[in-house]
Amino acid sequence: MDGLFELLPLLILLAIVGLWLKLSRAREMAVAEARRQCERHGLQLLDETVGLSGVRIRPVHGQRRLERCYSFEVSIDGNDREPGRLWMVGSHFTGLSLPTIEARMRDDHDGPATPPSTSNVIPLPPRDGQHRLH
Repeated sequence: MDGLFELLPLLILLAIVGLWLKLSRAREMAVAEARRQCERHGLQLLDETVGLSGVRIRPVHGQRRLERCYSFEVSIDGNDREPGRLWMVGSHFTGLSLPTIEARMRDDHDGPATPPSTSNVIPLPPRDGQHRLH
């Protein structure tokens, strides 16, 4: 019985290290996805930093899965900082929120600036018949 109590701190330490490694890998995947999405939408990912900002349980194909939300900052023209977010379930990218580009474009003519759109969420198409998460 004493041997078990001596091993308990080591097991707890191993569990913490394993969780830290898993979360670090997930963050690396989120940074890569944020970089891809910024390139796709003509934005600049600032500071190459993406931080975990939330976790929630979502139903995916009848199973409850953990969905992580990562926050980061982007720039539209190099002179601003705007928030962005992306969501991932496991290693799968599930959602994206970027600043409304039309509302932030600089006015190159004397007319009024373009009004903001009603939503800044970019919908993702379903993959090969899979159901959408949101």
